[in-house]
Amino acid sequence: MSEAGSAAINSAARQLNSGAALLALAVLADSAVEHYRGSFHNRAMYAPLASAALALGGSLAGMRDRRPARHPARDAIYAIAAVTGIAGFGFHAYNIGKRPGGFSWLNFFYAAPIGAPFALALAGLLGRGAERVREAPHSRRSASALGVPLHRLLAAVSATGLAGTVAEAALLHFRGAYHNPAMLLPVTVPPVAATCLAAATLAPSRRTRRLARWWLRLTAFLGFAGVGLHAYGISRNMGGWRNWSQNLLNGPPLPAPPSFTGLAVSGLATLSLIEELDRIA
Repeated sequence: MSEAGSAAINSAARQLNSGAALLALAVLADSAVEHYRGSFHNRAMYAPLASAALALGGSLAGMRDRRPARHPARDAIYAIAAVTGIAGFGFHAYNIGKRPGGFSWLNFFYAAPIGAPFALALAGLLGRGAERVREAPHSRRSASALGVPLHRLLAAVSATGLAGTVAEAALLHFRGAYHNPAMLLPVTVPPVAATCLAAATLAPSRRTRRLARWWLRLTAFLGFAGVGLHAYGISRNMGGWRNWSQNLLNGPPLPAPPSFTGLAVSGLATLSLIEELDRIA
């Protein structure tokens, strides 16, 4: 592979690291607030904070690392993050199931958010993918996992992650009765982006890639804009930001929307990989 091609793939790997960093940061901030609200009554509630902090540090280091080789420490950190996220889903499902009424709409609305831990798992999976991508141009092994080309698998992870995040937003915004029309944005824009990313992966062409890139960029912007909209929502609670110590706990969750940004950035990185591999082919 040419030096320019290796540089392009390394750049995509570092972009995947940045997507993982945004996801890890969102998990760290969100779980800190939510688990503090729960008084950390179960010591396992500290696990996602530690794991997300490690994933964030590893991702920031990966963003600056231009070496064409995976880093064993980052690889291990990302694996821990993925396992912690999957285990967190089990804990949250157990928390919902043990409540009166079990798996009911009321408990899905007000118990531990069922899909939230998957953001940490996604950070781990995308981070490990970044390490594999980084070494691909200089490895004798084919860039694949589970028998699937790595760029396709990472695109599938990003698209599926977007769909799952949309489902979580749809559930919680339905609880809020969509009283603000802007609450429809995270359940309309990201699904289009995920669909376009899937189309650009399965049927790559200049048109499908252009559409996917446009919608992913819009989704990335929406994630940052969502922080502002949630901040406005907090200001409307009694006491507004003067009563921040209580209203931050009441929500809407300020750190949640950037998960869309992290997944969109990762999706853009996979598009860069697809373009580079098509150019080489």
